Amino acid sequence: MIKLITSYVLAATALTHVSAQSFVSDPLVDKVVPYTAIPYQVDQHTADRGPQSGYNICNSTTENQKSMCQTSFINHIDDFCLFAPPEPDSTIGDTEGIEVAWCTKKGHGTRLIPEGALQGIQVVQSPGYIQVVGFIDQTKLNIVAGDYGGELDSGGQDGRGNPIGGLLYTNAFPSNNGNNNSYQQSRRWTYFIGGNMFCAKACDDTQPNAEHLCEHIYDRIGCAYNAPNNAKNGTFEVCEGDDMTPVGQYVVNGVTSTWFQPDATVSITSIPYTPTPAASSNCVTYTSSALYTDLATSGSSSASATTSASSGRGTSGTATQSVAGSSSTGASNSANALGISIVSGLIGVFSSVLMLA
Repeated sequence: MIKLITSYVLAATALTHVSAQSFVSDPLVDKVVPYTAIPYQVDQHTADRGPQSGYNICNSTTENQKSMCQTSFINHIDDFCLFAPPEPDSTIGDTEGIEVAWCTKKGHGTRLIPEGALQGIQVVQSPGYIQVVGFIDQTKLNIVAGDYGGELDSGGQDGRGNPIGGLLYTNAFPSNNGNNNSYQQSRRWTYFIGGNMFCAKACDDTQPNAEHLCEHIYDRIGCAYNAPNNAKNGTFEVCEGDDMTPVGQYVVNGVTSTWFQPDATVSITSIPYTPTPAASSNCVTYTSSALYTDLATSGSSSASATTSASSGRGTSGTATQSVAGSSSTGASNSANALGISIVSGLIGVFSSVLMLA
């Protein structure tokens, strides 16, 4: 897992190394947990990072702003959750194992995302996953101002996930046959948050490429590579899309190659490709006031929808693909959060240099 610090220096000079935790024999990604059979805590380990801090059985008795629920959902633009710290003024790097679920709607037994926290959201539904990318006021989610965050996922440094025991469900997958009252587990999910942005992706385990569409091994290169997108600050939209090219894969002269992120002790001096958002279409825009004014009610039923004028065919749209915090227009408009830029042949990160937590 990573923590980002806030000064412009080259990644080659900023990385430190910490020893890996012992990898458990029953990793979280292998635990099949039907929604109707969720245990109180899915993680039963006590060694190394300690026991799971929260719980997975969540209902009306746990639904409050102190909830320690660690079961999350990604269903639609008006119904999704984010993992964020349980206590104010926290950094992601210091709390990655104990994050709790914050949701847009009541009914999940979690904390509710506060009004004003969501400032622009793009949801893309592809054959293999549902992806949510957005702009946020992270201080409303207990993340200290200026923290450029890092990755949370169902892998984790020891296989227990970050947060430890975090579960994710959805009713958005085609394999769910459109049953909005039934939730399907996503065992492979990935999520970056920080720098007032986030990207979350839940992959459909019934599809053959789920593991590679939700990789857990590229935590140093952020949303720009793990979730290429066309999200824009101030816009709330839902699009259909193709599956992205798996992280690390690129094609040169018709030949597909794979780049692997090096060990944390090795500086990343170049990446041989630039990520491109997958083609999207049939985008529908919503008004944020209709979606999120009252988080205690169902926003989707009253949301006014209009068809977007642009389908964004694998381009950056009006947003410049830029690292968060840059002085370019992309700093306020592009949600390729936690990304990196190539500077004189080296990878520099403006206001978001990676450091292992």
